[in-house]
Amino acid sequence: MGKRKSKSKPPPKKRMDKLDTVFSCPFCSHGTSVECRIDMKNLIGEANCRICQESFSTTVTGISSDFSFINLFIVSLNLIHFEKDGSIALTEAIDIYSEWIDECERVNNLEDDDGP
Repeated sequence: MGKRKSKSKPPPKKRMDKLDTVFSCPFCSHGTSVECRIDMKNLIGEANCRICQESFSTTVTGISSDFSFINLFIVSLNLIHFEKDGSIALTEAIDIYSEWIDECERVNNLEDDDGP
């Protein structure tokens, strides 16, 4: 008689690493002095430096909790997390910081082009 084949367990799901929420300031260069916050009610993201008080704000993208079919799909993919009010943040802290850096570079390039 043959031996029954045992059903193999599926491989464990890979967890996404948490993204940083504190960064180095582009103005004073202090490490971990910039903290990013996302206000989902007003759809505003802010990055503030605790040392030199520089700040940057931008609009963020989010979905309200009314879209339950989207919530189920996105959460099943482990791509996005829920906020406290049940909405979904499509923008993360790293996105706000990256936009700040991009805006700084854009302004510096404009100043270099206008130079003598």
